[in-house]
Amino acid sequence: MDKTKISPVKVAVIQFDPQVGMENRDRNLRHGLNLAQQAVENGANLIVMPELANTGYLFTHRKEAFEHAEEVPNGPSVQIWKDFARKHSIYLVAGVAEKDGVRLYDSSVLVGPEGFIGKYRKAHLWNLEKLWFTPGDTGFPVFETPIGRIGMLICWDIWFPEVSRILAQQGADIICSVNNWVWTPPPLFDESGKCMASYLTMTASHVNNVYIAAANRIGTDRGERFLGCSLITGINGWPITSAGAEEETILYAEIDLVAARGAPIWNKHNDLLRDRRVDIYDEMLGYTTHCSFPR
Repeated sequence: MDKTKISPVKVAVIQFDPQVGMENRDRNLRHGLNLAQQAVENGANLIVMPELANTGYLFTHRKEAFEHAEEVPNGPSVQIWKDFARKHSIYLVAGVAEKDGVRLYDSSVLVGPEGFIGKYRKAHLWNLEKLWFTPGDTGFPVFETPIGRIGMLICWDIWFPEVSRILAQQGADIICSVNNWVWTPPPLFDESGKCMASYLTMTASHVNNVYIAAANRIGTDRGERFLGCSLITGINGWPITSAGAEEETILYAEIDLVAARGAPIWNKHNDLLRDRRVDIYDEMLGYTTHCSFPR
């Protein structure tokens, strides 16, 4: 094993209630950092916050979304997160409304002790997001860090199995899922208290043998209610820890990130990535080439 790798990693998922409105922006940032500080004091070195963690979610029009947005990585929120990560020698993933010229993106950023590491722009936009944001153009990057390879996805992306599969194919040790999962027509929860997004996260983790740290928000924002149900899954898909629908909380899990690299071999004869029938898939989907990234 590369001696520069730090393992195990203590992951913290922060579930809280950022509210939209410029008057709430400082509070969102400050409260999120206060919770992140608690996570640091409890030994976390990878912290995941929800989607649009600094702005809240439900904008009333595009102009308001534009006013809340900032450039990445030079905007004030990203700079504050970057300084926090450097000060505490940790890695942090958080959702931000990104402004790039006249375009807006629903983005997530990864910062660490070395500063800004990278960003992901949400590929699949949900409902009214399509009125404010442009669909992402970054693809699905995986970032190499001293603690492991980190990929990101955002909310509605988890409904598209291609996203987690592509991240896993590129060798992601963990997928940081930043979310604003909303209440949808019932039934919302099963008898165990899990929502459909929980099961989709568990399934994506299971079929790709990858850790997923999923941070959702709670509360109500301009009439839109959010599900909570944040969770951290193991490489077998089962939750290591999970949250309820209402409480502000921090979830923790101590995991060996780089262990994911050996995980696909289930038995003597089966390996999830090598068992893929790309000879059939590619032809049926009209591809002329394929690329599979070994662990």
